[in-house]
Amino acid sequence: MKKRYVFYFILTIAIILFCSSTKVSATSYPTVTADNAILIENSTSKVLYDKNANARTEPASVTKIMTAILTIENCNLNDTVKVPAAAVSNIPEGYSIAELVPDEQLTVDQLLQLLMVYSANDAANVLAFHIDGSISAFANRMNAKLQELNLKDTHFTNPSGMHDENHYSTAHDIALLMQYCVKNVTFRKYTCLTSCTIPATNLHAERTFKNTNPMLNSESEYYYKDLVSTKTGFTTPAKYCLASYAKRDDFSMICVLLHSEVSVNRFSETAQLFEYGFNSFAFQDIAKKGDIVTQIKITNATDDTKTLDVTLNEDLHVLAQSDLKDVEPQITLQRIPTAPIQKGELLGSATYMIDDETYSIDLIAANDVVKQSFLLYFMIAALAFVIIVLLMIFILGRKREKN
Repeated sequence: MKKRYVFYFILTIAIILFCSSTKVSATSYPTVTADNAILIENSTSKVLYDKNANARTEPASVTKIMTAILTIENCNLNDTVKVPAAAVSNIPEGYSIAELVPDEQLTVDQLLQLLMVYSANDAANVLAFHIDGSISAFANRMNAKLQELNLKDTHFTNPSGMHDENHYSTAHDIALLMQYCVKNVTFRKYTCLTSCTIPATNLHAERTFKNTNPMLNSESEYYYKDLVSTKTGFTTPAKYCLASYAKRDDFSMICVLLHSEVSVNRFSETAQLFEYGFNSFAFQDIAKKGDIVTQIKITNATDDTKTLDVTLNEDLHVLAQSDLKDVEPQITLQRIPTAPIQKGELLGSATYMIDDETYSIDLIAANDVVKQSFLLYFMIAALAFVIIVLLMIFILGRKREKN
């Protein structure tokens, strides 16, 4: 009987500990084995997690997000493309291909499906030839786009991410590139496909391909329901890579993992990073425009205007840790305020320190402050003098009467 009670007691403790550890794991700081990783909030680009995110490394097939967005921006999806022999003849063994053959005809739409679902390197090359006539010319277009996006730590030599010492990027640059790409609705459509079927062409029977990313598969243990857009990558030098975009309600993030030793780790660690972001950060209203941060008594002002309200000139709405407490600003005035002061006049600034970041808001006068005129001061002083003289005359007169 005692053994049974002991067993139930231990079981209860184990359940409590399990629940507690499960709750903590959702919000605790992530442990990432990939050599390079980053998590950013999509609308602000704020970095929520960083591990060697600015170190240059090969991005493998994550490169194809650039090929996809350039195709979408420069092509009609319904255009028919004839496969050039040069686009499919020099792909090394071991790279993913859709077995496209010279002179085969496909649409741009079908090639994009093969590019993003199956990561077909031959489809990437065909699109490059279709747009610019050669791999090298398309690479120039890719690098021009990188310059436009100010991604200075990235250089591409091919549209697929095949190994090349001069083909490199960083987790941070890939995250910013992904941020640009996911603004495009068409891009998001292709990067969340779980499979694609290419109808029979003039030279090939019907083909069906499945996306190998288990985060898109609702039956997989790695399924992540908030995932909106994703692209895998792998070469032996680059190891396993993954770029992903997730959205929950109005909060969205981009996660990039590069150079991961174990394939499945990039999926579980991406999910872990997303959960960390969703559970640990939130947009918060720290202050509102018009809030009074302090009141100042102006000594040379009229009685009805001498109280000056100093207010914020804009809202402060920031992304911060969810457990953020009340934040008091540091107030800096440009000068000691003296009348006259006009409503809306700039007086100084309020500085807020939030999650090691500094935010500054202008402080303005909420009301006019009128200077007390010299004439009025003189009249008051003269009146006081007259009253004092009259009082003295009155007092002296009473003394004489008594005498």
